[in-house]
Amino acid sequence: MSLRDYLHFIARCPSIEELWEAHTEKMNSYGFDRLIYGFTRYRTSTSLGDPEDFVILTNHSVEFTDEFLGNGLYAHSPMVRWALANDGACSWTVLHDMVREKVMTPSEQRVLEFNQRMNVFAGYTVSFKSISARSKGAIALTARADISQEDIDGVWAEHGNDIKLMNDIAHLKILTLPYTAPNRVLTKRQREALEWVGDGKTMQDIALLMGLTSATVEKHLRLAREALSVETTAQAVLKAAFANQMFVLDA
Repeated sequence: MSLRDYLHFIARCPSIEELWEAHTEKMNSYGFDRLIYGFTRYRTSTSLGDPEDFVILTNHSVEFTDEFLGNGLYAHSPMVRWALANDGACSWTVLHDMVREKVMTPSEQRVLEFNQRMNVFAGYTVSFKSISARSKGAIALTARADISQEDIDGVWAEHGNDIKLMNDIAHLKILTLPYTAPNRVLTKRQREALEWVGDGKTMQDIALLMGLTSATVEKHLRLAREALSVETTAQAVLKAAFANQMFVLDA
């Protein structure tokens, strides 16, 4: 798939699943066979928010993701820290420099050792520009295990601008597509009730519009709050909107 064909496909892609399949295939053509994309809208000065609210896309093994994400190893990753503080692309040469200069902390060293066990040796990190202090997105592009950092730097020298452009466009497209995190699934009725709240309707209005009793509407809203792990209906509306789960067209 040419760069132009890729961009046309991504621009019209109807789902995150189809986008991710195309993106992983395209990045693999440059030598990056494993990717992990992450995005949060709930960043604070001390936290990235609840990991269950992250948008996570990856083709790494379950063994890798269970440790790196499930056990919170990402919080100590030097490249994650770099991505939080910077925009743009960064070669993992900086990791080799940290090892050579012996400036890694013990927790960073554990991340490095884990990556080596998982055959993660070389690659690039792309950190996307944020428009909000609460949001941040980045993608780690891991090179095939038989490719050295020097070799993948050579690939980047020749194709880096195109690779970064494709990742930027994929990121922007992902932000427009519905995403349902594990344990964050809304039923059609729950989503409909939240949509009417978002439109400013009262409980009585919503009951009339949905053909339900006020008590049943409140039940749907309560279950929506529980599904989204929030305390108020306003928070539920905001979180559902962030995940593009409101006012979506059914396939």
